[in-house]
Amino acid sequence: MPAPKNQASHSASRPRDPRVARRLETVASPVSPNPVSPNLVSLNPVSPNLVSPNLVSPNLVSTAESQVGTEMPHHDPGHNSAERHDDTGPREECGVFGVWAPGEEVAKLAYFGLFALQHRGQEAAGIAVSDGSRVLVFKDLGLVSQVFDEQVLSSLAGHIAVGHCRYSTTGSSTWENAQPAFCTTATGSGLALGHNGNLVNTAELLAQARKIGVPTRNGASTDSDLITELLAAAADTGLDNAVRRLLPQLRGAFSLIFCDEGTLYAARDPHGVRPLVLGRLERGWAVASETAALDIVGADFVREVEPGELLAIDASGLRSSRFADPDPKGCVFEYVYLARPDTTIAGRGVHATRLEVGRRLAQEHPADADLVIPVPESGTPAAIGYAQGSGIPYGKGLVKNAYVGRTFIQPSQTIRQLGIRLKLNPLRDVIRGKRLVVVDDSIVRGNTQGALVRMLREAGAIEVHVRIASPPVRWPCFYGIDFASRAELIATGADVDGVRRTIGADSLGYVSLAGLIAASEQPASRLCTACFDGRYPIPLPPSESIGKHLLEDLDAVARVSSLTR
Repeated sequence: MPAPKNQASHSASRPRDPRVARRLETVASPVSPNPVSPNLVSLNPVSPNLVSPNLVSPNLVSTAESQVGTEMPHHDPGHNSAERHDDTGPREECGVFGVWAPGEEVAKLAYFGLFALQHRGQEAAGIAVSDGSRVLVFKDLGLVSQVFDEQVLSSLAGHIAVGHCRYSTTGSSTWENAQPAFCTTATGSGLALGHNGNLVNTAELLAQARKIGVPTRNGASTDSDLITELLAAAADTGLDNAVRRLLPQLRGAFSLIFCDEGTLYAARDPHGVRPLVLGRLERGWAVASETAALDIVGADFVREVEPGELLAIDASGLRSSRFADPDPKGCVFEYVYLARPDTTIAGRGVHATRLEVGRRLAQEHPADADLVIPVPESGTPAAIGYAQGSGIPYGKGLVKNAYVGRTFIQPSQTIRQLGIRLKLNPLRDVIRGKRLVVVDDSIVRGNTQGALVRMLREAGAIEVHVRIASPPVRWPCFYGIDFASRAELIATGADVDGVRRTIGADSLGYVSLAGLIAASEQPASRLCTACFDGRYPIPLPPSESIGKHLLEDLDAVARVSSLTR
Protein backbone atom coordinates (compact mmCIF):
# COMPACT_ATOMS: atom_id res chain seq x y z
CA MET A 1 0.00 0.00 0.00
CA PRO A 2 1.39 3.48 -0.85
CA ALA A 3 2.53 5.59 2.05
CA PRO A 4 0.40 8.61 2.96
CA LYS A 5 1.38 11.96 1.52
CA ASN A 6 1.80 14.48 4.32
CA GLN A 7 0.45 17.87 3.47
CA ALA A 8 2.93 19.48 5.86
CA SER A 9 5.91 17.39 6.82
CA HIS A 10 6.76 19.56 9.84
CA SER A 11 3.71 18.25 11.71
CA ALA A 12 5.79 15.53 13.37
CA SER A 13 7.66 18.13 15.38
CA ARG A 14 4.49 19.28 17.09
CA PRO A 15 2.99 17.68 20.18
CA ARG A 16 -0.03 15.59 19.31
CA ASP A 17 -3.35 16.93 20.51
CA PRO A 18 -4.68 14.49 23.17
CA ARG A 19 -8.09 14.44 21.51
CA VAL A 20 -6.52 13.26 18.28
CA ALA A 21 -4.49 10.69 20.19
CA ARG A 22 -7.62 9.24 21.73
CA ARG A 23 -9.19 9.04 18.31
CA LEU A 24 -6.19 7.19 16.97
CA GLU A 25 -6.46 4.66 19.75
CA THR A 26 -10.07 3.91 18.91
CA VAL A 27 -9.47 3.22 15.21
CA ALA A 28 -6.03 1.63 15.06
CA SER A 29 -7.28 -1.81 14.10
CA PRO A 30 -5.18 -4.03 11.81
CA VAL A 31 -5.17 -3.14 8.15
CA SER A 32 -6.69 -5.95 6.11
CA PRO A 33 -7.69 -6.09 2.46
CA ASN A 34 -11.36 -6.38 1.75
CA PRO A 35 -12.08 -9.73 0.04
CA VAL A 36 -14.82 -8.19 -2.04
CA SER A 37 -12.81 -5.30 -3.46
CA PRO A 38 -9.00 -5.11 -3.69
CA ASN A 39 -9.27 -1.32 -3.66
CA LEU A 40 -11.12 -1.10 -0.35
CA VAL A 41 -8.98 -1.38 2.76
CA SER A 42 -10.79 -1.49 6.08
CA LEU A 43 -9.17 0.59 8.80
CA ASN A 44 -12.08 1.10 11.12
CA PRO A 45 -14.67 -1.50 12.12
CA VAL A 46 -17.31 1.25 12.18
CA SER A 47 -16.41 3.01 8.97
CA PRO A 48 -13.70 1.81 6.56
CA ASN A 49 -13.19 5.31 5.14
CA LEU A 50 -13.27 7.55 8.20
CA VAL A 51 -10.08 7.51 10.23
CA SER A 52 -7.75 10.01 11.86
CA PRO A 53 -4.90 11.75 10.06
CA ASN A 54 -1.93 9.51 10.82
CA LEU A 55 -3.49 6.40 9.29
CA VAL A 56 -3.75 5.63 5.62
CA SER A 57 -7.15 6.96 4.64
CA PRO A 58 -8.19 7.87 1.11
CA ASN A 59 -10.90 10.28 2.12
CA LEU A 60 -10.23 12.08 5.39
CA VAL A 61 -8.20 15.21 5.99
CA SER A 62 -7.88 16.51 9.54
CA THR A 63 -6.26 19.21 11.60
CA ALA A 64 -6.29 20.04 15.28
CA GLU A 65 -5.05 22.94 17.38
CA SER A 66 -1.57 21.45 17.42
CA GLN A 67 -1.66 18.96 14.56
CA VAL A 68 -1.38 19.43 10.83
CA GLY A 69 -3.50 17.10 8.73
CA THR A 70 -2.59 14.79 5.92
CA GLU A 71 -4.08 14.03 2.54
CA MET A 72 -3.85 10.65 0.89
CA PRO A 73 -4.81 9.89 -2.71
CA HIS A 74 -7.62 7.50 -3.48
CA HIS A 75 -6.27 4.97 -5.95
CA ASP A 76 -9.40 3.68 -7.63
CA PRO A 77 -9.17 3.19 -11.38
CA GLY A 78 -12.92 2.86 -11.71
CA HIS A 79 -13.43 6.28 -10.19
CA ASN A 80 -10.62 8.13 -11.87
CA SER A 81 -11.38 6.97 -15.38
CA ALA A 82 -15.10 7.55 -15.30
CA GLU A 83 -16.62 10.22 -17.47
CA ARG A 84 -20.18 11.35 -17.85
CA HIS A 85 -21.86 9.43 -20.63
CA ASP A 86 -23.92 12.40 -21.71
CA ASP A 87 -20.99 14.57 -22.70
CA THR A 88 -22.63 16.54 -25.46
CA GLY A 89 -24.31 19.27 -23.41
CA PRO A 90 -23.21 21.96 -21.00
CA ARG A 91 -21.65 20.57 -17.87
CA GLU A 92 -22.85 22.00 -14.61
CA GLU A 93 -20.17 23.64 -12.53
CA CYS A 94 -20.25 23.16 -8.75
CA GLY A 95 -22.51 23.51 -5.75
CA VAL A 96 -21.45 24.98 -2.40
CA PHE A 97 -23.20 24.88 0.96
CA GLY A 98 -22.17 26.18 4.36
CA VAL A 99 -23.76 26.17 7.79
CA TRP A 100 -22.96 27.71 11.18
CA ALA A 101 -25.37 26.25 13.74
CA PRO A 102 -24.26 25.28 17.26
CA GLY A 103 -26.37 22.41 18.59
CA GLU A 104 -27.37 21.16 15.14
CA GLU A 105 -26.08 18.14 13.21
CA VAL A 106 -24.29 20.37 10.73
CA ALA A 107 -22.80 17.53 8.65
CA LYS A 108 -26.28 16.18 7.98
CA LEU A 109 -27.55 19.66 7.12
CA ALA A 110 -24.66 20.00 4.68
CA TYR A 111 -25.42 16.55 3.24
CA PHE A 112 -29.02 17.46 2.49
CA GLY A 113 -27.96 20.85 1.17
CA LEU A 114 -25.57 19.14 -1.25
CA PHE A 115 -28.25 16.63 -2.16
CA ALA A 116 -30.39 19.57 -3.31
CA LEU A 117 -27.41 20.88 -5.32
CA GLN A 118 -26.40 17.54 -6.86
CA HIS A 119 -27.42 18.75 -10.32
CA ARG A 120 -24.57 21.27 -10.20
CA GLY A 121 -21.84 18.64 -9.98
CA GLN A 122 -21.73 14.85 -10.00
CA GLU A 123 -18.00 14.06 -10.08
CA ALA A 124 -17.13 14.40 -6.40
CA ALA A 125 -18.53 15.50 -3.06
CA GLY A 126 -17.10 16.49 0.28
CA ILE A 127 -17.95 18.00 3.65
CA ALA A 128 -15.68 19.79 6.12
CA VAL A 129 -16.72 20.25 9.74
CA SER A 130 -15.26 22.15 12.69
CA ASP A 131 -16.01 21.56 16.35
CA GLY A 132 -14.11 24.66 17.44
CA SER A 133 -10.78 22.90 17.91
CA ARG A 134 -10.15 21.06 14.65
CA VAL A 135 -11.32 20.85 11.05
CA LEU A 136 -12.15 17.50 9.46
CA VAL A 137 -12.66 17.08 5.72
CA PHE A 138 -14.25 13.96 4.21
CA LYS A 139 -14.40 13.82 0.41
CA ASP A 140 -14.44 11.31 -2.41
CA LEU A 141 -15.33 10.87 -6.07
CA GLY A 142 -18.98 10.07 -6.74
CA LEU A 143 -22.46 11.34 -6.01
CA VAL A 144 -23.34 12.77 -2.60
CA SER A 145 -25.30 9.63 -1.72
CA GLN A 146 -22.34 7.45 -2.75
CA VAL A 147 -19.75 9.36 -0.76
CA PHE A 148 -21.63 9.70 2.54
CA ASP A 149 -23.59 7.33 4.74
CA GLU A 150 -25.08 7.55 8.22
CA GLN A 151 -21.91 6.34 9.95
CA VAL A 152 -19.66 8.86 8.23
CA LEU A 153 -22.03 11.76 8.83
CA SER A 154 -22.42 10.85 12.50
CA SER A 155 -18.65 10.93 12.86
CA LEU A 156 -18.43 14.49 11.49
CA ALA A 157 -19.39 16.40 14.61
CA GLY A 158 -19.17 20.16 15.00
CA HIS A 159 -21.01 23.45 14.67
CA ILE A 160 -19.60 24.60 11.30
CA ALA A 161 -19.80 22.74 7.99
CA VAL A 162 -18.69 23.47 4.44
CA GLY A 163 -20.01 21.23 1.67
CA HIS A 164 -19.15 20.95 -2.01
CA CYS A 165 -20.27 18.89 -5.02
CA ARG A 166 -18.01 19.16 -8.04
CA TYR A 167 -17.97 19.16 -11.76
CA SER A 168 -14.47 20.05 -12.89
CA THR A 169 -13.93 23.32 -14.75
CA THR A 170 -10.27 23.57 -13.74
CA GLY A 171 -8.21 20.43 -13.15
CA SER A 172 -8.82 16.77 -13.88
CA SER A 173 -11.39 14.52 -12.24
CA THR A 174 -9.19 13.09 -9.51
CA TRP A 175 -9.55 12.57 -5.78
CA GLU A 176 -6.93 15.25 -5.10
CA ASN A 177 -9.10 17.81 -6.88
CA ALA A 178 -12.25 16.98 -4.93
CA GLN A 179 -13.38 19.66 -2.49
CA PRO A 180 -13.51 21.16 0.07
CA ALA A 181 -9.83 21.94 -0.43
CA PHE A 182 -7.81 21.77 2.79
CA CYS A 183 -4.71 23.57 4.04
CA THR A 184 -3.03 24.31 7.34
CA THR A 185 -2.47 28.03 7.83
CA ALA A 186 0.71 29.79 8.85
CA THR A 187 -0.58 29.83 12.42
CA GLY A 188 -1.37 26.10 12.50
CA SER A 189 -5.15 26.28 12.18
CA GLY A 190 -7.17 24.39 9.57
CA LEU A 191 -8.73 25.94 6.49
CA ALA A 192 -11.34 24.20 4.30
CA LEU A 193 -12.73 25.86 1.18
CA GLY A 194 -15.40 25.17 -1.45
CA HIS A 195 -15.52 27.11 -4.71
CA ASN A 196 -18.12 27.52 -7.43
CA GLY A 197 -16.83 29.33 -10.49
CA ASN A 198 -13.57 29.71 -12.35
CA LEU A 199 -10.73 32.21 -12.10
CA VAL A 200 -9.15 33.77 -15.17
CA ASN A 201 -5.88 34.90 -13.53
CA THR A 202 -4.83 31.48 -12.24
CA ALA A 203 -1.43 31.60 -13.99
CA GLU A 204 -0.71 34.95 -12.36
CA LEU A 205 -1.68 33.63 -8.93
CA LEU A 206 0.48 30.54 -9.43
CA ALA A 207 3.47 32.74 -10.22
CA GLN A 208 2.76 34.73 -7.08
CA ALA A 209 2.53 31.53 -5.02
CA ARG A 210 5.84 30.25 -6.35
CA LYS A 211 7.50 33.60 -5.68
CA ILE A 212 6.55 33.58 -2.00
CA GLY A 213 7.30 29.87 -1.58
CA VAL A 214 3.80 28.47 -1.13
CA PRO A 215 4.08 24.66 -0.75
CA THR A 216 3.20 22.35 -3.62
CA ARG A 217 -0.39 21.23 -3.99
CA ASN A 218 0.08 17.48 -3.36
CA GLY A 219 -1.36 16.48 -6.71
CA ALA A 220 -4.22 19.00 -6.75
CA SER A 221 -4.51 21.10 -9.91
CA THR A 222 -7.42 23.47 -9.33
CA ASP A 223 -7.73 27.20 -8.87
CA SER A 224 -9.70 26.39 -5.71
CA ASP A 225 -6.67 24.69 -4.12
CA LEU A 226 -4.50 27.61 -5.17
CA ILE A 227 -6.85 30.06 -3.44
CA THR A 228 -6.76 27.90 -0.31
CA GLU A 229 -2.98 27.74 -0.28
CA LEU A 230 -2.57 31.47 -0.79
CA LEU A 231 -5.02 32.19 2.01
CA ALA A 232 -3.27 29.75 4.33
CA ALA A 233 0.16 31.19 3.58
CA ALA A 234 -1.01 34.77 4.21
CA ALA A 235 -2.85 33.99 7.45
CA ASP A 236 0.13 34.68 9.71
CA THR A 237 -1.76 37.67 11.12
CA GLY A 238 -5.13 35.92 11.08
CA LEU A 239 -7.46 34.57 8.41
CA ASP A 240 -9.61 37.72 8.34
CA ASN A 241 -6.64 39.81 7.23
CA ALA A 242 -5.54 37.21 4.70
CA VAL A 243 -9.00 37.10 3.14
CA ARG A 244 -9.18 40.86 2.80
CA ARG A 245 -5.77 40.94 1.14
CA LEU A 246 -6.36 38.07 -1.28
CA LEU A 247 -9.95 38.47 -2.47
CA PRO A 248 -9.29 41.75 -4.34
CA GLN A 249 -6.55 39.96 -6.29
CA LEU A 250 -8.86 37.23 -7.64
CA ARG A 251 -10.27 37.78 -11.12
CA GLY A 252 -13.02 35.68 -12.59
CA ALA A 253 -16.09 34.01 -11.14
CA PHE A 254 -16.04 32.81 -7.56
CA SER A 255 -18.66 32.01 -4.98
CA LEU A 256 -16.64 30.80 -2.01
CA ILE A 257 -17.64 29.19 1.27
CA PHE A 258 -14.79 28.41 3.68
CA CYS A 259 -14.06 28.02 7.36
CA ASP A 260 -11.43 27.69 10.02
CA GLU A 261 -12.05 26.30 13.50
CA GLY A 262 -14.30 29.14 14.63
CA THR A 263 -15.68 31.11 11.68
CA LEU A 264 -17.72 30.42 8.54
CA TYR A 265 -16.97 32.72 5.62
CA ALA A 266 -18.78 33.36 2.33
CA ALA A 267 -17.62 35.58 -0.53
CA ARG A 268 -18.89 36.40 -4.01
CA ASP A 269 -16.90 37.94 -6.84
CA PRO A 270 -17.57 41.60 -7.72
CA HIS A 271 -19.60 40.56 -10.77
CA GLY A 272 -21.74 37.98 -8.96
CA VAL A 273 -21.43 35.61 -11.92
CA ARG A 274 -22.39 32.56 -9.87
CA PRO A 275 -25.28 32.67 -7.39
CA LEU A 276 -24.83 32.63 -3.61
CA VAL A 277 -27.60 33.11 -1.04
CA LEU A 278 -27.91 33.55 2.72
CA GLY A 279 -30.50 31.78 4.87
CA ARG A 280 -31.51 31.82 8.53
CA LEU A 281 -31.82 28.68 10.61
CA GLU A 282 -33.51 28.51 13.99
CA ARG A 283 -30.10 28.23 15.66
CA GLY A 284 -27.76 29.63 13.05
CA TRP A 285 -27.12 30.52 9.42
CA ALA A 286 -26.77 28.76 6.09
CA VAL A 287 -25.18 29.85 2.80
CA ALA A 288 -25.79 28.04 -0.47
CA SER A 289 -25.51 28.20 -4.25
CA GLU A 290 -29.30 28.15 -4.64
CA THR A 291 -32.38 28.98 -2.61
CA ALA A 292 -33.64 25.41 -3.17
CA ALA A 293 -30.85 24.14 -0.92
CA LEU A 294 -32.00 26.50 1.83
CA ASP A 295 -35.54 25.20 1.45
CA ILE A 296 -34.55 21.57 1.89
CA VAL A 297 -32.81 22.22 5.24
CA GLY A 298 -35.59 24.45 6.57
CA ALA A 299 -33.66 27.73 6.34
CA ASP A 300 -35.53 30.95 5.61
CA PHE A 301 -34.15 32.90 2.68
CA VAL A 302 -32.70 36.21 3.89
CA ARG A 303 -31.01 37.70 0.83
CA GLU A 304 -28.39 37.12 -1.82
CA VAL A 305 -24.75 37.56 -0.95
CA GLU A 306 -23.97 40.73 -2.85
CA PRO A 307 -21.29 40.92 -5.54
CA GLY A 308 -18.04 41.96 -3.89
CA GLU A 309 -19.30 41.07 -0.40
CA LEU A 310 -17.61 39.03 2.32
CA LEU A 311 -19.65 37.47 5.12
CA ALA A 312 -18.15 36.16 8.36
CA ILE A 313 -20.29 34.19 10.82
CA ASP A 314 -19.14 33.18 14.29
CA ALA A 315 -20.23 33.33 17.93
CA SER A 316 -20.28 37.14 17.73
CA GLY A 317 -22.89 37.05 14.96
CA LEU A 318 -22.90 37.83 11.24
CA ARG A 319 -20.56 40.50 9.87
CA SER A 320 -20.64 41.92 6.35
CA SER A 321 -17.90 43.85 4.58
CA ARG A 322 -16.98 44.73 1.01
CA PHE A 323 -13.72 43.85 -0.68
CA ALA A 324 -14.69 45.34 -4.08
CA ASP A 325 -17.26 47.60 -5.67
CA PRO A 326 -20.14 45.61 -7.19
CA ASP A 327 -20.56 45.36 -10.96
CA PRO A 328 -23.28 42.69 -11.34
CA LYS A 329 -23.02 40.33 -14.32
CA GLY A 330 -25.03 37.27 -13.29
CA CYS A 331 -24.86 34.24 -15.58
CA VAL A 332 -27.98 34.13 -17.74
CA PHE A 333 -27.41 30.42 -18.34
CA GLU A 334 -28.43 29.78 -14.74
CA TYR A 335 -31.96 30.59 -15.89
CA VAL A 336 -31.63 28.42 -19.01
CA TYR A 337 -30.26 25.21 -17.57
CA LEU A 338 -27.96 25.30 -14.54
CA ALA A 339 -30.25 26.22 -11.65
CA ARG A 340 -33.09 24.10 -10.32
CA PRO A 341 -36.54 25.29 -11.45
CA ASP A 342 -37.56 25.81 -7.80
CA THR A 343 -34.70 28.26 -7.24
CA THR A 344 -35.02 32.04 -7.21
CA ILE A 345 -32.26 34.21 -8.66
CA ALA A 346 -32.23 37.99 -8.25
CA GLY A 347 -35.86 37.89 -7.17
CA ARG A 348 -37.02 35.98 -10.26
CA GLY A 349 -38.14 32.35 -10.09
CA VAL A 350 -36.27 30.09 -12.50
CA HIS A 351 -39.42 28.11 -13.34
CA ALA A 352 -41.34 31.28 -14.14
CA THR A 353 -38.49 32.46 -16.35
CA ARG A 354 -38.43 29.21 -18.30
CA LEU A 355 -42.19 29.29 -18.79
CA GLU A 356 -41.94 32.82 -20.16
CA VAL A 357 -39.06 31.81 -22.45
CA GLY A 358 -41.34 29.12 -23.89
CA ARG A 359 -44.14 31.62 -24.50
CA ARG A 360 -41.76 34.01 -26.26
CA LEU A 361 -40.32 31.12 -28.27
CA ALA A 362 -43.84 30.32 -29.50
CA GLN A 363 -44.27 33.93 -30.61
CA GLU A 364 -40.89 34.15 -32.29
CA HIS A 365 -40.95 30.71 -33.94
CA PRO A 366 -44.48 29.35 -34.41
CA ALA A 367 -45.03 25.88 -35.85
CA ASP A 368 -47.94 24.06 -37.44
CA ALA A 369 -47.99 20.96 -35.27
CA ASP A 370 -50.18 18.56 -33.30
CA LEU A 371 -48.26 18.18 -30.04
CA VAL A 372 -45.60 19.97 -27.96
CA ILE A 373 -43.26 17.67 -26.05
CA PRO A 374 -40.24 18.51 -23.87
CA VAL A 375 -36.82 16.93 -23.67
CA PRO A 376 -37.03 16.13 -19.95
CA GLU A 377 -36.35 17.51 -17.50
CA SER A 378 -34.68 20.82 -18.32
CA GLY A 379 -36.85 21.43 -21.39
CA THR A 380 -40.16 20.85 -19.58
CA PRO A 381 -41.04 24.37 -18.31
CA ALA A 382 -40.24 25.97 -21.68
CA ALA A 383 -42.33 23.31 -23.46
CA ILE A 384 -45.29 24.09 -21.20
CA GLY A 385 -44.80 27.77 -21.98
CA TYR A 386 -44.61 27.05 -25.70
CA ALA A 387 -47.88 25.11 -25.53
CA GLN A 388 -49.50 27.98 -23.64
CA GLY A 389 -48.23 30.55 -26.13
CA SER A 390 -49.10 28.57 -29.24
CA GLY A 391 -52.32 26.84 -28.24
CA ILE A 392 -50.86 23.50 -29.33
CA PRO A 393 -51.56 20.69 -26.82
CA TYR A 394 -48.77 19.76 -24.46
CA GLY A 395 -47.91 16.11 -23.92
CA LYS A 396 -45.28 13.74 -22.62
CA GLY A 397 -43.59 12.02 -25.52
CA LEU A 398 -40.32 10.97 -23.92
CA VAL A 399 -39.67 9.01 -20.73
CA LYS A 400 -36.43 9.72 -18.93
CA ASN A 401 -34.62 7.02 -16.99
CA ALA A 402 -34.10 8.89 -13.74
CA TYR A 403 -31.39 6.51 -12.58
CA VAL A 404 -28.98 6.68 -15.52
CA GLY A 405 -27.26 9.89 -14.45
CA ARG A 406 -23.59 9.45 -13.83
CA THR A 407 -22.29 5.93 -13.49
CA PHE A 408 -18.88 4.38 -12.96
CA ILE A 409 -19.81 1.39 -15.14
CA GLN A 410 -18.32 1.90 -18.58
CA PRO A 411 -20.66 0.79 -21.40
CA SER A 412 -19.54 -1.63 -24.06
CA GLN A 413 -19.36 -0.41 -27.65
CA THR A 414 -22.71 -2.08 -28.39
CA ILE A 415 -24.40 -0.30 -25.50
CA ARG A 416 -22.65 2.99 -26.27
CA GLN A 417 -24.14 2.93 -29.76
CA LEU A 418 -27.59 3.08 -28.19
CA GLY A 419 -26.64 6.63 -27.21
CA ILE A 420 -29.59 8.68 -26.13
CA ARG A 421 -31.77 5.59 -25.57
CA LEU A 422 -29.86 5.01 -22.34
CA LYS A 423 -31.53 8.16 -21.03
CA LEU A 424 -34.71 8.68 -23.05
CA ASN A 425 -37.28 6.37 -24.56
CA PRO A 426 -40.19 7.48 -26.79
CA LEU A 427 -43.85 6.86 -26.03
CA ARG A 428 -44.71 5.47 -29.43
CA ASP A 429 -48.48 5.55 -28.95
CA VAL A 430 -48.26 9.27 -28.23
CA ILE A 431 -45.81 10.12 -31.00
CA ARG A 432 -47.00 7.96 -33.88
CA GLY A 433 -48.58 9.95 -36.71
CA LYS A 434 -47.99 13.33 -35.02
CA ARG A 435 -46.31 16.53 -36.08
CA LEU A 436 -44.16 17.34 -33.06
CA VAL A 437 -42.68 20.46 -31.54
CA VAL A 438 -39.76 19.27 -29.42
CA VAL A 439 -38.49 21.82 -26.88
CA ASP A 440 -35.00 21.58 -25.37
CA ASP A 441 -32.96 24.00 -23.27
CA SER A 442 -29.90 24.37 -25.52
CA ILE A 443 -27.82 22.90 -28.32
CA VAL A 444 -24.08 22.62 -27.74
CA ARG A 445 -22.50 20.07 -30.10
CA GLY A 446 -25.76 18.86 -31.61
CA ASN A 447 -25.10 15.14 -31.17
CA THR A 448 -27.94 14.64 -28.70
CA GLN A 449 -30.51 16.51 -30.77
CA GLY A 450 -29.57 14.65 -33.93
CA ALA A 451 -29.98 11.27 -32.24
CA LEU A 452 -33.24 12.43 -30.66
CA VAL A 453 -34.75 13.52 -33.97
CA ARG A 454 -33.86 10.17 -35.54
CA MET A 455 -35.38 8.30 -32.62
CA LEU A 456 -38.63 10.26 -32.83
CA ARG A 457 -38.95 9.61 -36.57
CA GLU A 458 -38.33 5.91 -35.98
CA ALA A 459 -41.11 6.02 -33.39
CA GLY A 460 -43.55 7.28 -36.04
CA ALA A 461 -43.40 11.09 -35.87
CA ILE A 462 -44.43 12.65 -39.19
CA GLU A 463 -42.61 15.94 -38.59
CA VAL A 464 -40.14 17.07 -35.92
CA HIS A 465 -39.84 20.82 -35.28
CA VAL A 466 -37.10 21.61 -32.76
CA ARG A 467 -37.38 24.70 -30.56
CA ILE A 468 -34.56 25.79 -28.26
CA ALA A 469 -35.09 27.84 -25.10
CA SER A 470 -31.81 29.74 -25.48
CA PRO A 471 -29.95 31.48 -28.30
CA PRO A 472 -27.23 29.60 -30.24
CA VAL A 473 -24.22 28.82 -28.02
CA ARG A 474 -21.27 30.16 -30.00
CA TRP A 475 -18.67 30.93 -27.37
CA PRO A 476 -17.14 28.86 -24.54
CA CYS A 477 -17.54 29.86 -20.90
CA PHE A 478 -14.47 30.73 -18.83
CA TYR A 479 -16.44 31.50 -15.68
CA GLY A 480 -17.42 28.07 -14.43
CA ILE A 481 -19.35 26.11 -17.07
CA ASP A 482 -17.47 23.41 -18.93
CA PHE A 483 -18.81 24.02 -22.43
CA ALA A 484 -17.16 22.47 -25.46
CA SER A 485 -14.35 24.37 -27.14
CA ARG A 486 -15.42 26.92 -29.72
CA ALA A 487 -14.43 24.59 -32.56
CA GLU A 488 -16.81 21.93 -31.17
CA LEU A 489 -19.81 24.23 -30.77
CA ILE A 490 -22.15 23.43 -33.64
CA ALA A 491 -23.48 27.01 -33.91
CA THR A 492 -19.96 28.41 -34.39
CA GLY A 493 -19.51 26.88 -37.81
CA ALA A 494 -23.09 26.83 -39.09
CA ASP A 495 -26.08 29.12 -39.39
CA VAL A 496 -29.51 28.10 -38.08
CA ASP A 497 -30.43 26.25 -41.27
CA GLY A 498 -27.07 24.49 -41.26
CA VAL A 499 -27.70 23.29 -37.71
CA ARG A 500 -31.21 22.21 -38.71
CA ARG A 501 -29.85 20.09 -41.53
CA THR A 502 -27.20 18.59 -39.26
CA ILE A 503 -29.71 17.44 -36.64
CA GLY A 504 -32.27 16.39 -39.27
CA ALA A 505 -35.20 18.51 -38.04
CA ASP A 506 -37.99 19.84 -40.24
CA SER A 507 -37.52 23.28 -38.69
CA LEU A 508 -35.39 24.82 -35.96
CA GLY A 509 -35.93 27.95 -33.90
CA TYR A 510 -33.96 29.50 -31.04
CA VAL A 511 -35.36 32.08 -28.66
CA SER A 512 -33.70 35.44 -29.24
CA LEU A 513 -31.24 36.84 -26.74
CA ALA A 514 -33.56 39.79 -26.22
CA GLY A 515 -36.42 37.39 -25.51
CA LEU A 516 -34.34 35.41 -23.00
CA ILE A 517 -33.24 38.55 -21.18
CA ALA A 518 -36.80 39.88 -21.08
CA ALA A 519 -38.03 36.59 -19.62
CA SER A 520 -35.44 36.82 -16.82
CA GLU A 521 -36.77 40.28 -15.86
CA GLN A 522 -33.19 41.40 -15.29
CA PRO A 523 -31.59 44.42 -16.93
CA ALA A 524 -29.28 43.33 -19.74
CA SER A 525 -26.50 45.36 -18.11
CA ARG A 526 -26.59 43.04 -15.06
CA LEU A 527 -26.23 39.77 -16.99
CA CYS A 528 -23.35 37.83 -18.50
CA THR A 529 -24.34 36.60 -21.97
CA ALA A 530 -20.85 35.78 -23.23
CA CYS A 531 -21.68 32.22 -24.35
CA PHE A 532 -24.23 33.71 -26.76
CA ASP A 533 -22.59 36.96 -27.92
CA GLY A 534 -18.90 36.64 -27.06
CA ARG A 535 -18.92 39.70 -24.80
CA TYR A 536 -16.93 38.63 -21.77
CA PRO A 537 -17.50 41.03 -18.86
CA ILE A 538 -14.26 39.97 -17.12
CA PRO A 539 -11.24 40.42 -19.41
CA LEU A 540 -9.59 37.15 -20.42
CA PRO A 541 -5.85 36.47 -20.45
CA PRO A 542 -4.00 35.11 -23.49
CA SER A 543 -5.12 31.64 -24.53
CA GLU A 544 -1.96 30.03 -23.15
CA SER A 545 -2.85 31.34 -19.67
CA ILE A 546 -6.31 29.87 -19.47
CA GLY A 547 -7.86 26.43 -19.77
CA LYS A 548 -9.21 23.52 -17.79
CA HIS A 549 -5.81 21.83 -17.41
CA LEU A 550 -3.78 25.03 -17.06
CA LEU A 551 -2.18 24.21 -13.69
CA GLU A 552 -1.33 20.67 -14.78
CA ASP A 553 0.31 22.03 -17.95
CA LEU A 554 2.26 24.68 -16.03
CA ASP A 555 3.43 22.11 -13.50
CA ALA A 556 4.61 19.85 -16.32
CA VAL A 557 6.56 22.75 -17.88
CA ALA A 558 8.13 23.54 -14.51
CA ARG A 559 9.19 19.91 -14.03
CA VAL A 560 10.78 19.77 -17.47
CA SER A 561 12.53 23.08 -16.85
CA SER A 562 13.97 21.85 -13.56
CA LEU A 563 15.29 18.69 -15.21
CA THR A 564 17.07 20.59 -17.98
CA ARG A 565 18.84 23.07 -15.72
